[in-house]
Amino acid sequence: MAGVQEYVDAHRGDALEELKDLLSIPSVSTDPARRDDVQRCAEWVHGRLESMGLAAEICPTDGHPVVYAEHIIDASRPTVLVYGHYDVQPPDPLDAWRHGPFSPTVEGDFIVARGATDDKGQLYALVKGIEAAQEVFGTLPVNVKLLIEGEEEIGSTHLTPFIRAQKERLKSDIVVISDSSQYARDVPAITYGLKGICYLEVVVRGPKQDLHSGSFGGSVANPANVLTRMIAACQGPFGQVGIPGFYDDVRDLEAWEREAFAELNFDEDAFRQDMGVPKLFGEDGFSSLERRWARPTLDVNGLISGFTGEGAKTVIPCEARAKFSMRLVPDQDPEKIRDLVTDFLLEVAPDSVNVEVVDHHGTRPVLVPRDGKPIQAAEHALAKGFGRKPVYIREGGSIPVVNTFQEELGVGSLLIGLGLPDDGAHGPNEKFCIADYYRGMVTMAHFLEAMAAS
Repeated sequence: MAGVQEYVDAHRGDALEELKDLLSIPSVSTDPARRDDVQRCAEWVHGRLESMGLAAEICPTDGHPVVYAEHIIDASRPTVLVYGHYDVQPPDPLDAWRHGPFSPTVEGDFIVARGATDDKGQLYALVKGIEAAQEVFGTLPVNVKLLIEGEEEIGSTHLTPFIRAQKERLKSDIVVISDSSQYARDVPAITYGLKGICYLEVVVRGPKQDLHSGSFGGSVANPANVLTRMIAACQGPFGQVGIPGFYDDVRDLEAWEREAFAELNFDEDAFRQDMGVPKLFGEDGFSSLERRWARPTLDVNGLISGFTGEGAKTVIPCEARAKFSMRLVPDQDPEKIRDLVTDFLLEVAPDSVNVEVVDHHGTRPVLVPRDGKPIQAAEHALAKGFGRKPVYIREGGSIPVVNTFQEELGVGSLLIGLGLPDDGAHGPNEKFCIADYYRGMVTMAHFLEAMAAS
């Protein structure tokens, strides 16, 4: 209906100012010093949902709170559950930001701030779309529930127990999640696959304290040297992971998927230039899209050891650490991969050091159906919001709660990305296209309308 677009156009200024207010709250869930800010953000979200006439509450957990809201108009109508998160990643490195990470700034077509695309901007587009549907249609076309957490960026530790305890309350026909991206600018997408993750840390310990590298070099093992050799042993030839058994359960891409990915006409050279690298790298025999979306990987996420300050200091460090993640594809099991990798690291480590492998978190990969009434409703809604039909893609990221919804509630998820692949989530100068913010509102309102018709 034209009324939805007209309503969104008429309220653009207010919607943008509200998003700025939300983005200005430094709700960094991993930082204990930001705990009050995380709570304040939950209260802000709660207040906005309540002002829309939804029955809303802040639900405490043993960590950061969950914000829950609902509006039930008729138990016989479909129920849509919207999931999102109000917590954000740390903003470091601060000196790489053009403006303060929590001072949202409009730069041309984009709003720049931590959380702009992951996930405050995308989530709030859905919220404002619900509001638009209320105003345009006089009432919501379907029952709506919202589950908005504050721990997604730290593994959603307390969300599964919450969902398990609230099964009856959370009953729904579909979960809508906007925490991913379109295929490209002006090319909306429905994501039908997500990678899983296994995140580990390996700690190599040697002498009881840092030692003079001249006096003691060659007589005790250097933990940094040992760690680099262990990491190198994890790398196989031709871009593969070198850990035996790592690929045993990998589900091959279907022929139709490879054809569909190829039809997207992904520009590899433009991608290389955007990344600022001299040459692309990856597993032989696969395109960049196939590697990113449907092939498993192992990447070191952080390394620390010894002296890292200005100038020189000749030491043998007493300890070396590496954090690394494996992105997994169907049908890999994160617990099996954890055990496989842990055993391998302990096997390749020399007996001249002590090695500890720490398990941080893991989640299974996901494939969701590409048919059914919610998918049809999403196709219709995205065509209304973006002016063209969506394409179907996979994503290299992980959204652990998708598995939780399926296992605990028996309900599937609809993954509609409103961000762009180059939004810089988790990095400095994270951004979100303002036009897509408004398009997301229109899309959500029409999705609720289409779900009612279905």
